[in-house]
Amino acid sequence: MKDLPNEVSDVEATLAPNVTPNKVYDLYDIQLTKIAEGAHTRLISGKNTQLSFISMDPNSTFPHHIHPEEQMMFVLRGACDEILLDGKQGMKADDVVRIPGNMVHGAEIGDLGCDALDIFWPARADYLEKQKTALAAYHAIIPEDAKPELIVDGKKTKPELTFSEGPKWMNGKIYFSNMYFDQNFGASPQKSSTVELDPNGSYRNITQGKMQTNGLYPYKNGNLIVCDMMGHRVVEMTTNGQVVKVLADKYDDKPIDGPNDVITDAKGGFYFTDPQFTMEAKKFQPGRAVYYVAPDGKITRVTEPNEFAMPNGILLSPDGKTLYINNCYDDEDWYPVKSEKDNFIWAYDVNEDGTLSNGRKFAKLFLIESVLDRKGRSSSADGMAIDKQGNIYVATYYGVQIFNNKGEFVGMINLPSFPVSLCFGDNDMKTLYIVSYSKKQNKTLPIIMCR
Repeated sequence: MKDLPNEVSDVEATLAPNVTPNKVYDLYDIQLTKIAEGAHTRLISGKNTQLSFISMDPNSTFPHHIHPEEQMMFVLRGACDEILLDGKQGMKADDVVRIPGNMVHGAEIGDLGCDALDIFWPARADYLEKQKTALAAYHAIIPEDAKPELIVDGKKTKPELTFSEGPKWMNGKIYFSNMYFDQNFGASPQKSSTVELDPNGSYRNITQGKMQTNGLYPYKNGNLIVCDMMGHRVVEMTTNGQVVKVLADKYDDKPIDGPNDVITDAKGGFYFTDPQFTMEAKKFQPGRAVYYVAPDGKITRVTEPNEFAMPNGILLSPDGKTLYINNCYDDEDWYPVKSEKDNFIWAYDVNEDGTLSNGRKFAKLFLIESVLDRKGRSSSADGMAIDKQGNIYVATYYGVQIFNNKGEFVGMINLPSFPVSLCFGDNDMKTLYIVSYSKKQNKTLPIIMCR
């Protein structure tokens, strides 16, 4: 290059950084910001240079656009066809392209999705404004100073916790299931229990060695409605562990398989999911499904068998008019059922008799890299919670994903191991209690998130 200037001027109007110098950050604590349809980024911005860790959905399109900033794009995972002016350039992991300012470009994303690091110079003010708006919505729900606090490490405390599930707050306590699974996910009711936890971290088994319970919910008369998963039934139980009544154990004169999660309605009825996650090779019912038990005890199957690959978490809206169901696993070679529900929470209108209609996609859940790399659609969506505004909180592989009442992504609570289920608690019902399972370390971590 010839005739280079003796001095190169820097950016005259710098922007305020969104990070503090000399501070170590966890990248996953930086919230995802939507910058285009199917594209979200974690943004780290200095005075005049900006890093954008962007994730783009499989088979999506980042539309043609133009900006004055210089851009370097490093593909980290997956692949895309980068659109540069009138041409396309295939890019895979470890490829890099320099895009000069004011060059028309875009991207067509491949089957695996595409994660990339975009470096902009100077920093993009429009991205910072989008991040500001997104963070305001998130911090309207989760205060900026709220941090996860470990209450119990179930590997270190006694009685030992193995796989915690289905937490629910009632009368100043948290009730949850302590399920035992071996390395091959073989169950053992004899090694399982149902637990009563005080918010200070002390806890006791209210049942032990009798049932492998899963989802719980406060029921009438101060009792609990409990999914006895391996016992193929839903029961009413006192807080001392006494089974008062069997509420559901058959449909079409055949046993139900493995009730997983449960939610009651204002009429005194309840819904439960049955993903057939039981030890019997041959199942009793024709497929995985969701059921409604009316106040008079009549049981109705409200979704078609195997309409969901694995129906798991279930919720009702605050007004009781909408039922939400998530899909835990889908499009996996190792899983026996595939469906069109994919990695979505689905919403249904609740009819007067408890049946469902107008099924529709409500919210799209983020997938982790290993799932995307194998073209799966498993979010591991499990327990869900809902607040009075209709914001939904979902335990997934990625963390606790939060969506508003329109199904729009609000933010994510990052945790040291993937969460399994959660509930609101404390006197003001503004504390989120989360149970988490770490297979690698074989321990269960109930965690508190202050709001």
